[in-house]
Amino acid sequence: MEHLSFFAMVLAAGAAFAQLEIQIEGTAGWAAALPTWRVENRWTRLFFSSRPLTGYHFYVHVFVTLVVHLPFALGFAAPTWKGEARIVAWLILFWVAEDFLWFVMNPAFGLRKFRREHIWWHAPTWVWIMPRDYWVFTPIAAALYLWSHR
Repeated sequence: MEHLSFFAMVLAAGAAFAQLEIQIEGTAGWAAALPTWRVENRWTRLFFSSRPLTGYHFYVHVFVTLVVHLPFALGFAAPTWKGEARIVAWLILFWVAEDFLWFVMNPAFGLRKFRREHIWWHAPTWVWIMPRDYWVFTPIAAALYLWSHR
């Protein structure tokens, strides 16, 4: 039941946040139409591939990372390496699910447009049926999650 709760919360939170981002970004993904700062350099290319780091994405990631650490900060759970591994696994899976669901639930995209030619910010790193980030980070999250249960 614990595993089911973990993955159900990943999907529920990912869907809710995807809807929020759809309301904010509309048809212009990766904050393309938002009034936010953008940085593109060798470091951002290393971490974000062809996408710029935007103020919007930076602060969204900081906020979500802080929120998922609240159980440690509020004393509901003692900080441990296994607990941190589970939180990081949840974070990674949340962002992968949220990103995918953004396309699936966005009226401007849908599953039919979940393809390289329709998604400029993932196109340069698209591998087979999905962005490279999904292929790289999902196994990392799975490994962290499994390790956290050892």
